[in-house]
Amino acid sequence: MGMLKEFRDFAVKGNVIDLAVAVVLGAAFGAIVTALTQSFIMPLISMVIGKEGVKDLSFTANGTEFPYGVFLQALINFVIIAFVLFLIVKGLNHLQRKKEAEAEVPKAPELSVTEKLLTEIRDNLRR
Repeated sequence: MGMLKEFRDFAVKGNVIDLAVAVVLGAAFGAIVTALTQSFIMPLISMVIGKEGVKDLSFTANGTEFPYGVFLQALINFVIIAFVLFLIVKGLNHLQRKKEAEAEVPKAPELSVTEKLLTEIRDNLRR
């Protein structure tokens, strides 16, 4: 019973739930990028190279076919995903630095009762 409770405590911690959400969003984002490359980028490349698609690119050596087009398409997907993640992390780092800079602004020290009274007297004398 103790191990089940430990597992439940572990599973409901914020980090595990955040990780699960990130994995699901990452898979969905991967599907979007794959659709983007297959629907837009690959047809543009196909127009340039004159083949039906990048996936069809291959070469044969000693009777063995090497379909390097599949690798190229996966590489393009990876570069797009890596670039978008880079932009997201860069934006988050910028926000974090901005928040840290705001937190580092020194606040005026709290005045004691005597200092407050002396400040009041000084201000009244100036008037």
